Amino acid sequence: MKLYNTLTRRVEEIVPIHHGKVGMYICGPTVYDYAHIGHGRTYVNSDVLVRALRWSGYDVNVVMNITDVGHLTSDQDTGEDKVEKKAREEKKDVWEITEHFTADFWQMGKLLNIGRPNVVSKATDHIQEMIDLVKRLEQRGFTYKTTDGVYFDTSKLADYGKLARLEPTKLKEGARVEKNPEKKNPTDFALWKFAKKGEKRQMEWESPWGNKSFPGWHIECSAMSMKYLGESFDIHTGGTDHIPVHHTNEIAQSEAATEKRFVKYWFHSGFLMVEGEKMSKSLGNFIRVVDVVKKGYDALALRYLFLTGHYRTTMNFTWKAMDAAQKGYQKLVEAAAEFREDRSRTVLSREKLKGVDRLRKKFTDAVNNDLGIPETLAVMWELVKSNVPGRDKYELMEEFDKVLGLGLAEARQVQRGPTVPEEVQELIDKRQQLRGEKKFKESDKVRREIEKKGFVLEDSPGGAVVRRKLT
Repeated sequence: MKLYNTLTRRVEEIVPIHHGKVGMYICGPTVYDYAHIGHGRTYVNSDVLVRALRWSGYDVNVVMNITDVGHLTSDQDTGEDKVEKKAREEKKDVWEITEHFTADFWQMGKLLNIGRPNVVSKATDHIQEMIDLVKRLEQRGFTYKTTDGVYFDTSKLADYGKLARLEPTKLKEGARVEKNPEKKNPTDFALWKFAKKGEKRQMEWESPWGNKSFPGWHIECSAMSMKYLGESFDIHTGGTDHIPVHHTNEIAQSEAATEKRFVKYWFHSGFLMVEGEKMSKSLGNFIRVVDVVKKGYDALALRYLFLTGHYRTTMNFTWKAMDAAQKGYQKLVEAAAEFREDRSRTVLSREKLKGVDRLRKKFTDAVNNDLGIPETLAVMWELVKSNVPGRDKYELMEEFDKVLGLGLAEARQVQRGPTVPEEVQELIDKRQQLRGEKKFKESDKVRREIEKKGFVLEDSPGGAVVRRKLT
């Protein structure tokens, strides 16, 4: 398999540090707010990578962090802790806040069929590991202390900024970073923070540098990833927004502490725009996966939509695109269900065997070429339309879906419809009763009422299939 490595800016063959085994760290959520569809796309991309590696025969050990402390409102170590701020605004306990939003994150993952990591690592469970790593950097001469924390001195690392191709000497305070008169260099970052005078924090710990203190954001991922995957591991994933600050600083502190390469391959997902604009609550376009489901779409149709764009590209979410994805996904599910029930299996001819092998090779080549998932979907549709017998089609679709994660193995023709409001379901039941009584004129009238409410019915041998009416 070949994958684009952000560190080298090249597509490279994946050669794990340990033969046949891949250690992967997925940058997890900061649990102070609801996860949105942009997060959903990023984690679907990481999930597809995990599935593809396992499909290719690798033993993949996946570690994901849950950041429940230390992520400040500014990525440059200023402002209030996001979790503490939310707790104050909601007048709740911080642990209640983090538990609530962690549960929301897992709910999103379940809706999108994202596999759970082998290890889930909460920051607040690894305070000692972070302290030990900061002490290690201190002993090696990479730190200095200010009135507000312990900082990493980036000038002492010759290749600082290599991931983002930064030139530290050309950076100006106030451009990439906020001004801090005590910092020696604009790019220096906090390893450990001290509570401000008069600040009332719910999360603070004793440390060698002060009793009322807490970890910096970046140190968390280094400490936890190295604990579970070793000082050097294979793949680190995240969004492109993490490249210039968070992941750059992870590399710096980790390699300064160990004198080893931290991560071999860096995998970054592109942004998700909404109707051409950046997602934000102020613009009213902050969309959660549950919001998509409430509108009558299948959550896995949203996953399908994500898979139509290459993971490195910027993608634009529109409701029109969501309509098309729902329609395409529904057709794929219905095809899988139909082929699954096909019992007229025969011995494949040499021509059909060659066809199966050709499609499998096309799919594999697309997966191995920098995770070309849009191309794999095209192969899936080519398979659906091929002359391969139904049951053999289904088995190959099921094999491909081990990478795509669209739930085709559980496909049912009627059960994959959209979430239907209660009033619409009552009309569907009424129509079914009228048809049973052979009152077809009355049942057609009810069908038109259903269409006015945004849904359409299609009669099939297995029963009526309800779909959201496409715009």
